Amino acid sequence: MLALNTTSFSLLPQNPKPFSLSRVSSFICRAFTKFPGDSDSDDSPDEIPGRRSNYSGVKLEETVDGKTGKLRLDSWVSSRIDGVSRARVQSSIRSGLVSVNGRVTDKVSHMVKGGDKVDCTIADLKPLRAEPEDIPLDIVFEDEHVLVVNKPAHMVVHPAPGNATGTLVSGILHHCSLPTISFLGEEVLSDAEDASDDELNVFSGNRSPNYDDSSVMCESSVRPGIVHRLDKGTSGLLVVAKNENSLASLAEQFKKHTIKRVYVSITCGVPASVAGRVDIPIGRDSNNRIRMAAIPGTPKSGKSRHAVSRYKVIEKLARGGSALVEWRLETGRTHQIRAHAKYLGIPLMGDEVYGGTKNMALSLLQPKTPPMFHGKLSQLVSQIDRPCLHALTLGFRHPFTGENIHFTRLPPPDFAEILSYLRAINTEKVL
Repeated sequence: MLALNTTSFSLLPQNPKPFSLSRVSSFICRAFTKFPGDSDSDDSPDEIPGRRSNYSGVKLEETVDGKTGKLRLDSWVSSRIDGVSRARVQSSIRSGLVSVNGRVTDKVSHMVKGGDKVDCTIADLKPLRAEPEDIPLDIVFEDEHVLVVNKPAHMVVHPAPGNATGTLVSGILHHCSLPTISFLGEEVLSDAEDASDDELNVFSGNRSPNYDDSSVMCESSVRPGIVHRLDKGTSGLLVVAKNENSLASLAEQFKKHTIKRVYVSITCGVPASVAGRVDIPIGRDSNNRIRMAAIPGTPKSGKSRHAVSRYKVIEKLARGGSALVEWRLETGRTHQIRAHAKYLGIPLMGDEVYGGTKNMALSLLQPKTPPMFHGKLSQLVSQIDRPCLHALTLGFRHPFTGENIHFTRLPPPDFAEILSYLRAINTEKVL
């Protein structure tokens, strides 16, 4: 068993009580219309100005800047329409809705250059389906009001283009003995252009234009009562509401920032200060549309949002080549920890999107490590296939009993293996 060597973490016994979710099917099959809308974070509902436009029918008629070198068509169009995903642009191109110099182009990798005239119409969102799947779930706690799940790394929380199956929602639908849910696709920030799973708050589903009341499709969120979510690569604890009262209570707790969330990460390098508070707004990275960025200064409407993370170094590892860092969130913006870690100069190990590449990790570790460790170290680092980030602790007030309940689950084997080896090289406890 992995030991984090800190008194702030404890492992609580799993609640063994099983409970069928079939009685909440009517709740799951209704839209959560009492909440203002969707967001790319797990922020409180009152911080959400409203559901994003779905961009259907948005037109772009523009000439490529003469100073621009050759660019992929999908990349250029994405950069010219703020907020639309690259996957959505690619779908529009493949649907024949984009022309270059008057000729329809259905190749997403078509190269455009300065002087080219591009006409584009964004395609309608395509309905997505969440099918019940018999997926093993690590259920940490369950009663008739809430469900706490320990999500494995690489599991997407909800279906999205490129991730239609194997999702946490599909597993919950099977666990609930609920039917297929059909919903209108949404714009999401992605880790790999068309695959996403950001921390998110309550989601309001929209009825599909082709909705058939006689079918089993539901006018609901495809995320049954999920009040927040974790990135695809992040492992750890996530809470699901099982009725409307629980959903409202949990949403209010997120709004007031009373939900306790503790994350641990393995970083590339050690921060200059072993503890601190990062109060830097986060917005979409203007240089890379599949990631967010910490943007110093006053939050700008539509460009960045207030974001605060507290961190502290638990251990310095491998003579300072890495660190075990604890994070506590005051807000819950998209990729908040990952963006703030990059801003501090300590990207999460394995986070290829935010700079924690294998080469970066080894460039910091090897100079500080005796040669006898290099072979095994290279092997372990090469095997890391996700950001080393784990949602360790989740605490909230029970929606029905009012009791403060807390759950902790230690990181999975992939995280534990690299941490153990870095400790074997050298460890220095800090806090």
